[in-house]
Amino acid sequence: MDLPRHWPLPEAVDLLDELLAAYDEPTRRYHDSRHLSEVLDRIEELREEGERFDPLTVTLAAFFHDSVYDGERDAEERSASWAEEALSAYLEADTVAEVARLVRLTETHDPAPDDHGGRVLSDADLAILAAPPERYAEYVATVREEYQHLSDEEFRIGRAQVLERLLEKESLFSTPFAAISWEAAARANVTAELETLTTYLSPDQ
Repeated sequence: MDLPRHWPLPEAVDLLDELLAAYDEPTRRYHDSRHLSEVLDRIEELREEGERFDPLTVTLAAFFHDSVYDGERDAEERSASWAEEALSAYLEADTVAEVARLVRLTETHDPAPDDHGGRVLSDADLAILAAPPERYAEYVATVREEYQHLSDEEFRIGRAQVLERLLEKESLFSTPFAAISWEAAARANVTAELETLTTYLSPDQ
């Protein structure tokens, strides 16, 4: 993983070091440096496939989108707040605001049709859903490890709800390339995982 290659602020190396240290925290199992690297690679892939967006704000939002991750509901908000505080010394206020907006968007992955940066970041973050079966299984296992505080039954119920909401979407992905290239594999992976989870859930759940 060559994460510094993607970093767009050469004058803020100390900030990059802080972010990478956060992603390398030992409590992280999925939302770690590998995930960040995969998101950045998918952003680059979407750019190469013709998506038009502001690379500075989207790339910075990718670096910050899971900069705070502890399983609590407001992690995206705290990640966005870190971006607002840390980037104000290097960028104009409107640019910082856009980075923070994009970070907050990763809580819902529901960008507007004309939100080009949001569509790219959301698709890159969700691209793991379309991973080959072996990588997808690893992703599922590491997500479970991040929720060790939940019982198996609690995790299955919560995870099943997340997957059901994903499958209710008309499309998991917003950009044309992702919709064509990733949608079918992602739906197959999510459907198979959901079937496994519901097999273990008791009939009254």
